[in-house]
Amino acid sequence: MSDGIKIVMLWGLPLAILIVFLFEFGLRWRFGFGNPLVYIANPNIGYCLAPNQDVWRFGNRIVINQYSMRSEAIAPQPDEKTLRLLLLGDSIANGGWWTAQDETLSALLRGSITNAVVSKSLTPYSQVEVLNASANSWGPRNELAYVQHYGMFGASVLILLINTDDLFATAPTSVQVGRDRNYPDRKPPLAIVEVIGRYLIAQDPIPELQQVQAERGDRVGKNLEAIRQIQTQTMETHSQFLLALTPLLREIDEPGPRDYELEARDRLFVLTQEHQIAYLDFLPVFRALESPDALYRDHIHLNGDGNAVVIEHLNCGVLDLLPNQKSF
Repeated sequence: MSDGIKIVMLWGLPLAILIVFLFEFGLRWRFGFGNPLVYIANPNIGYCLAPNQDVWRFGNRIVINQYSMRSEAIAPQPDEKTLRLLLLGDSIANGGWWTAQDETLSALLRGSITNAVVSKSLTPYSQVEVLNASANSWGPRNELAYVQHYGMFGASVLILLINTDDLFATAPTSVQVGRDRNYPDRKPPLAIVEVIGRYLIAQDPIPELQQVQAERGDRVGKNLEAIRQIQTQTMETHSQFLLALTPLLREIDEPGPRDYELEARDRLFVLTQEHQIAYLDFLPVFRALESPDALYRDHIHLNGDGNAVVIEHLNCGVLDLLPNQKSF
């Protein structure tokens, strides 16, 4: 065996191990790979973020509390000096990996309501909490199941934030947990393994999920009924209910929502009128702005500017529902 081959064998393996180690370290330190949020299955909700997580992804901190909320740990019920609100929604409310913990809608709304309420000496509150019960791709039936399972946590106001697609959401299911790379149920052994699985290997279809997504019947009616039941639950706990609907980006420009979306929107509006639901439709709000397309990070999710517009209107909507709001 030549000296050159001996040198390669002597130093090649340690060098390869060093390169892999540095690559692994870089993926973890720079992007947070190897430490994704994990999910748990639930027979009624479908799935939730696993409780008690604190991770960094792409430079953003993500905290999940003991109740699978994107919020810090909370007491089961607020004390008498705390005004508690519950924000219920999907990825728009959650913020996903692209939103830092202190830039989520719940965090921004907490600051806005605090300025409006706590700063006034006439109110009994010394602090505000905005709980964020949300997960990617939840629809009204997932959200109803969440509050049926966990309750209202003593919230004075429940804010249900949905988007147009949610009116057509399918029934809750957990078949994607641990099988879809976007819903892992455990941490990968290495960041490199996660990157390979996420970006270099094609995702196999999940037959059971395809069956759920092909749900027949009146999906809109089922989701409207879930919204009505969420309102009923808030009434039973003497809380207030605020419903907000954000549009898809393509709905803002002409020709606007498609015919089936217009029909679903009309049915939603009728529901809010029949059951006296406080309702914020952001489609006319966004259309009234000079550059509404600048509010979006993609076709459905809002960026910081879009969140600011939503917060401005949610703030007013919440204050209108709070008892003794005239003193605020």
